[in-house]
Amino acid sequence: MGSFARFATIAVGLCVAGCGEQGGSTAGTASMSSAPGVAGSAAKPAEAVTGTIDAELTHAPNVPPPVGKRPPAKVVVRLEVKEVELPISDGVKYMFWTFGGQVPGKFIRVRQGDQVEFHLANHPDNKMPHNIDLHAVTGPGGGAASSNTAPGHESQFSFRAQNPGLFIYHCATAPVGMHVANGMTGLILVEPPGGLPPVDREYYVMQNDFYTVGKYREKGLQPFDMQKAIDERPTYVVFNGAEESLIGDKALKAKVGETVRLFVGNGGPNMVSSFHVIGEIFDRVYTESGVHPQEQVQTTLIPAGGSTVVEFKVEVPGTYVLVDHSILRAFNKGALGTLKVEGPEDKSIYSGKEIDSVYLSDKAARTGAVAEAAEADAKGKLTRELQIAAGKQLFAGTCSACHQPDGQGIPTVFPPLAKSDYLMADKKRVIDHVINGKTGEIKVNGNVFNSTMAPLSNLPDDDIANILTFVRSSWGNNATDAVSKAEVAAVRAATQRPPGAAK
Repeated sequence: MGSFARFATIAVGLCVAGCGEQGGSTAGTASMSSAPGVAGSAAKPAEAVTGTIDAELTHAPNVPPPVGKRPPAKVVVRLEVKEVELPISDGVKYMFWTFGGQVPGKFIRVRQGDQVEFHLANHPDNKMPHNIDLHAVTGPGGGAASSNTAPGHESQFSFRAQNPGLFIYHCATAPVGMHVANGMTGLILVEPPGGLPPVDREYYVMQNDFYTVGKYREKGLQPFDMQKAIDERPTYVVFNGAEESLIGDKALKAKVGETVRLFVGNGGPNMVSSFHVIGEIFDRVYTESGVHPQEQVQTTLIPAGGSTVVEFKVEVPGTYVLVDHSILRAFNKGALGTLKVEGPEDKSIYSGKEIDSVYLSDKAARTGAVAEAAEADAKGKLTRELQIAAGKQLFAGTCSACHQPDGQGIPTVFPPLAKSDYLMADKKRVIDHVINGKTGEIKVNGNVFNSTMAPLSNLPDDDIANILTFVRSSWGNNATDAVSKAEVAAVRAATQRPPGAAK
């Protein structure tokens, strides 16, 4: 019987603690069940509250320091709602409604038995009333009825943190779904008495689904689409509020031999998460943050409005990719992040070569060029050079697997784009192939290729224009003109698609 199973047999609640910042603490990998003095039931008489503490709140992916062995206290939590315009993807902005200025809301960490004095402020520049429903609250509405707050005002209520666990919080102002869909979710951790032995790294990851009028990666400020939300057709499914939140220099970090603990929430409002880390197996999973852990888990489900805690030891260096394994969400809606692990290799565990681009697609070569091109286009200042830079980034994941990073293709299978007579002969034809795909024989540079190119009608017009501008200007192709998004739009408009098919 594992240590978590022993933990369950004595009917203890979920017990989670650890380090605060990405640097982590220096402790080992002791399990949650080894915490001393863990309370076993919310029915236990309340301990005396001693002293007052101002809660330290953190933005994702960081978490506050552990509660440790302190006695119950009066903990004052101050959280401000802000309606802010932020990027959700390269060149794409969204008006988020937030707890604390970012998505997800700030991480709250308290102790079982604490008396929490909650202050919710609604920034005076906001347009909407807001409140908060904390799933850690025992009482009708989880605090929502006590915290309805108009712009420029502040509400206050109190509750006792009775049950240990990791809990979602969210806005519950009508229409509730709209407030949640605009990003108003976060996590509150209630630690048991005595706390936990620390692990090396702890991080805060929240998945949300977003619904925009424009399709995936359509540039500019995108408004919320209520009908898409009702129909449960998300445009984006992302971690920590944006595609780029856990990529590049924002990647989570660890070192070989360290144990990583992830506090993972799913704010929804609609999608169930199939959370997975590519290249790792979870040593322990607290399913839905409950008492009974599972061990050696590959993928775990997290319901909308739920959470989980996963732990794993990293033994091989490289880049580990966090995904929702409803896999099209990862590669076509944004639910993808990274954990970069440094340290010595262990060839007895893994002898292969790491290739980030296989899983990171265009995110592997992020340069900011896509956003720069979109901004210039919005101002009427888009240049061919900016298109080429953006197209190079987009090509890295969208096209390079088949046509290869150097444009040479794969002999007899995928035609080369480098020095391609077929590519350069007819701009409109090539745009059509990208939008609608192409199956059957074509002759490129005197060689016959018979394969299939999948349609990429999911890409917005400007992305297609930028990719083709890059390709037609690279590897010995000497186009001097650009492909415009107006040219792409014209081909798309002339395309005959089956009824109901995406355009």
